Amino acid sequence: MTLIATPIYAGLLALLFLYLSSKVIRTRQTEKISVGDADNKLMIKAMRTQANCMEYVPIGVLLLLLTELQGAPIWAVHLLGLMLLTGRVMHAVGFGRTPQIIPLRKTGMLLTLAMIGLAGLANIAHALF
Repeated sequence: MTLIATPIYAGLLALLFLYLSSKVIRTRQTEKISVGDADNKLMIKAMRTQANCMEYVPIGVLLLLLTELQGAPIWAVHLLGLMLLTGRVMHAVGFGRTPQIIPLRKTGMLLTLAMIGLAGLANIAHALF
């Protein structure tokens, strides 16, 4: 089976992670912090923004992959992929800004968690029925 949607979203989410990683590296350079966060608020924010991405993207992409492999309609796979990608971008922008943009952060988390929940339930339902 050829995968169509999952590689697109996995690739775009990988690019988002690389962008967030570059922000951590830039903050380390400008704030002269080699290891850890040095209790620096800018460093902590950059690190947590990147880490939050890594906390949610792997399970989201795995569920997306399983959904596609189980033969879900391509529109459903794209919808789930867009929910995950949009949610992660919105959260990164909302959380990463100073001051935070709380509505973006909340909506980003809602989309991310909804995608994980829907994909999880869809995978369970497909496996059982």
